[in-house]
Amino acid sequence: MKHNIAFDPAIAVAAPSLEVALIECDIVNAPTSDALWAEVEAASARIATGYTIEQIRHRPAINATRAAYKALGKEPNRYRPSAEALCRRAVQGKGLYRTLTVIDIVNIVSMLSGHSIGAFDADRIEGASLTLGVGRAGEPYEAIGRGLLNIESLPVYRDACGGIGTPTSDNERTALRPDTCHLLVTFNMYGESECGNREAVAMLADLLVRHAAATDLHTEYYRI
Repeated sequence: MKHNIAFDPAIAVAAPSLEVALIECDIVNAPTSDALWAEVEAASARIATGYTIEQIRHRPAINATRAAYKALGKEPNRYRPSAEALCRRAVQGKGLYRTLTVIDIVNIVSMLSGHSIGAFDADRIEGASLTLGVGRAGEPYEAIGRGLLNIESLPVYRDACGGIGTPTSDNERTALRPDTCHLLVTFNMYGESECGNREAVAMLADLLVRHAAATDLHTEYYRI
């Protein structure tokens, strides 16, 4: 099933420069190999030696995501975009958790580009259409590894059953698992990356092919 994205008008007001790359492919989501983990550690070291904690939030892509949060009424220092949180861990020397292939691929590209990337088990998404809207007060949302998350005023992707992803955390319902074989990625570009937005998307595709045996890979770009 090929998916598509529609935008809520509130997102257009808060993030008028937003571009999303929607990527779909078949994958093998095995535990992270030593070769891939070496790339994770190299990316972490690059961030750790290239930025201070204070500089992280001023990186162009991260700063643009934070600006969208503020425009929607969400405090980004309390609900950090995932790319920012990953980079802060690297700079603080805390390291990343070694998990599954696609999760670690996304972490590499998020750190190097500054973009927060959603990755979902496509077979667990209800319907073909996703809508990027704004979280509502009291809207139920079980974040991966975090339990219930207050997504009020956060950008949120919804399928036919409800929220599946925000730049802060994706939802347990559509989370990647070892048996995930159909991948859907929302590559959320609220601003320009230092490495270039198209280049960052190409980096993700290359890693998916090399480490997750990606086939039948399709990318569509959406602008507000």
